[in-house]
Amino acid sequence: MKLLLSIAVTLLRAKLRQSIVAAVGVMFSITMFVALLGFMNGLNDLLDGLILNRTAHIRLYNELQATPRQPIAVEQDGQRVAGTPPAHHFVRSVKPKDDLPRLRNGEAIMRAMERDPRVLAVSPRLVAQVFFNVGTVDLNGQVSGIDVAQEIRHYRFGDHLTRGDPQDLATGSNTVVLGKGLADMMAADLGETVQVTTATGDRAMLRVVGIFQSGIAEYDKVQCYANIRTVQKLLARPAGYYTDINLKLHDLASAPAMARELAARFKVDAVDIQTANAQFETGTTVRTIISYAVGVVLLIVAGFGIYNILNMMIYEKLDTIAILKATGFNGADVRRIFLSLSMIIGLVGGLAGLVAGLVLQVLIDHLPFNTAALPTITTFPVDHSPRYFIIAVSFALLTTWVAGWFPARKASRVDPVEIIRGK
Repeated sequence: MKLLLSIAVTLLRAKLRQSIVAAVGVMFSITMFVALLGFMNGLNDLLDGLILNRTAHIRLYNELQATPRQPIAVEQDGQRVAGTPPAHHFVRSVKPKDDLPRLRNGEAIMRAMERDPRVLAVSPRLVAQVFFNVGTVDLNGQVSGIDVAQEIRHYRFGDHLTRGDPQDLATGSNTVVLGKGLADMMAADLGETVQVTTATGDRAMLRVVGIFQSGIAEYDKVQCYANIRTVQKLLARPAGYYTDINLKLHDLASAPAMARELAARFKVDAVDIQTANAQFETGTTVRTIISYAVGVVLLIVAGFGIYNILNMMIYEKLDTIAILKATGFNGADVRRIFLSLSMIIGLVGGLAGLVAGLVLQVLIDHLPFNTAALPTITTFPVDHSPRYFIIAVSFALLTTWVAGWFPARKASRVDPVEIIRGK
């Protein structure tokens, strides 16, 4: 095998320029594969993170809805006379029953979930629809009462806070973090107070301690945050009054099944993250497929370059092949020589491509990316996962082996008698 490798290197050096061109083709393909996959998956993580990092794996809530079986139907069924035909009741414009949008036994549910080994974190939430009073203008808004410590730890709340300290929201009384769009419309700055009116007509003054920006402009025009005690006081509700309970799980894939289980167990509505954000998963999947498809096509194109170069080398080296066979080398030896030549090109080009791909990833990762919608993002996102390098070099070696197999097979079938006779 050492002799066969030395012959392959000799043939490679004899056609050094063409061999370098083939290796550069492999290097370029791997470089673009690694850089493209790293950038596209970094972009996927960024786009999905805008929503998914702020979304609970399971949300428990109580959705008000009309009773499917109305009292009139129950009453008429009880008074039906034997032998009379059944009656049909038509009730139009059915309204839901007068009930508060709260979770019954919310604290008991939270304690049960904290003991569940599948649950990573439990955080309550209280959502209040309010009007922000700006002079004679009322702006629609939504105040979400949150457990600030849990939101920072598990939902990356601090990453979207462009101004202010989240601890001021956690420890302060009657404090609020405004969405940037809402703060701009009210011309409100840190330390100022804003007046809010609840749905029941109660008014309160809240001090602005932060500006929040999620990257979704319409969301930032209505959304703001306060600690859960402030919202309970704003709505004149007791300490155990919650409208939502958010769960983070250890295993995200188990969210749909667990949501159905909890809905039946606690008699509440439950929605999992996959159902609530199906469109984001679809977009991520499509972008990933496109990235891999482009990268694979680049590697296949490089394989065709190696195939063409080895084919030309065989035609130009028929004399050498004939001499090798005449001096005792068999067809299998000749095939190994040309396969070794192809793999050397692929290996050299692959290693150079990995280094160039890493350099290109680092360059992209340091390019400035400034946008008003995402002030916390300063450079282009890149995923530096090693799996892209492993996939790239593995597929490149496979491609070069396949590209070298057919020319090597053709070289192994060369008849030395015919070549020497022709000369």
